[in-house]
Amino acid sequence: MKIGICLPYMKAGLTRTDFMTWFQRVDQGPFHSVSCGERVHGPTFDMRVVLAAAAAVTNRVEITPTLYVLPMHNAVRVAKEVATLDVMSGGRVKNLCVGYGGREKDYAAVGASFKGRYGRMDKQVETMRQVWAQQEIIEGAGAIGPPPSSTTGPALLAGVIGPKSIERSAQWADGIYAWSGNGEERELQTTFALAAAAWERAGRKTKPYQLGGFWYTLTDNGQQKLYDYVYDYLAIAGHEIATMMAESVHRSSPDSVAEALDSAERAGCEELFVVPVTAELAEIDLLEKIIANR
Repeated sequence: MKIGICLPYMKAGLTRTDFMTWFQRVDQGPFHSVSCGERVHGPTFDMRVVLAAAAAVTNRVEITPTLYVLPMHNAVRVAKEVATLDVMSGGRVKNLCVGYGGREKDYAAVGASFKGRYGRMDKQVETMRQVWAQQEIIEGAGAIGPPPSSTTGPALLAGVIGPKSIERSAQWADGIYAWSGNGEERELQTTFALAAAAWERAGRKTKPYQLGGFWYTLTDNGQQKLYDYVYDYLAIAGHEIATMMAESVHRSSPDSVAEALDSAERAGCEELFVVPVTAELAEIDLLEKIIANR
């Protein structure tokens, strides 16, 4: 199982030095890939800018957006951004995660319609692949560059939850990004099983790539930091939901994080993104030790 790590894009007060240090440490470590998520509200940094910076100063790790809330964006612009990111990284954008998103207020903030996002994304995926293949979008206008390192563009992984959205993504996705707050084996297995069945019903000749993810911390007073992070992350959904989820997470010690890594591997993760809840370097230092001892 390949292990990637998410950049700390949600913490207020981070500086250029903080990000540069993280980029360098991750690139020097045992990690296969680096990721960043997308949110609009809150003290969040822009995913696209953060990953562009990571692409420019790293040399080894894959660069993976996890994920574009695609229906909030123009598909042609996303295709151009991703192709540019691929060029800037030297061809290290192998996977691109896309999803529908559930934050209606984020849609409203950027002037995008929350309604119709499912059907819209189906069409957007087709458009992006046309752009990457250098096919004309506007007749007579020519291709839209730059071309990515692969003529088909990166593999598209669907960050979706629930049978209906998984079934829909089986028509166009190359794999699935399954999320489990604690990296629970059964939870990840269930999502992967739903995807495998949906791929088979869709007549797909290849199996879906299986990417997973979970939250963790290895810092002092970690459980409280984990609670606070998850609560803040989900506060926009309301106090009740945020509290329930914040009380459920518990990967805040070396043993519990090691257990989550093992659970994810048993569940069938081909690749796993661990998502730290702080920007403290202990998140990297101690995680490297856990990985080395597996």
